[in-house]
Amino acid sequence: MTITKRFSDVARYIAHLSGQASAFVLACSTILAWVITGPLFSFSDTWQLVINTGTTIVTFLMVFLIQNTQNRDGEAIQIKLDELIRAQKGAHNALLDLEELTEDQLHHIKDKYETLARIARRDLVQGKKDTQQAEV
Repeated sequence: MTITKRFSDVARYIAHLSGQASAFVLACSTILAWVITGPLFSFSDTWQLVINTGTTIVTFLMVFLIQNTQNRDGEAIQIKLDELIRAQKGAHNALLDLEELTEDQLHHIKDKYETLARIARRDLVQGKKDTQQAEV
């Protein structure tokens, strides 16, 4: 098994676990235990450093795990949307894979759709239908 596949599997598993109610309860319990031990350690710098270091490490690692799952989920959604566009009769195949375009290219396409929306709203006000398929 490749390291990428193993990382993906671990990231998916940990992201799933971290989203459970029990993970939230564990986090709250950890903080509560830390607060309760404050008087035992006279609220020392070391006592504060423990929670700061622990939360920093967990946050740092979770950023990578969550980003990995978000990247996969986002890519899967894009593929599904691309398939819906591709399979829909009359849909514009030029809209496939838009996430790969430059910002200027996206802005140009968005402008065309905003124009179509303005025309459709104007037509609705005039009692016309807005269900025709205009060219992009």
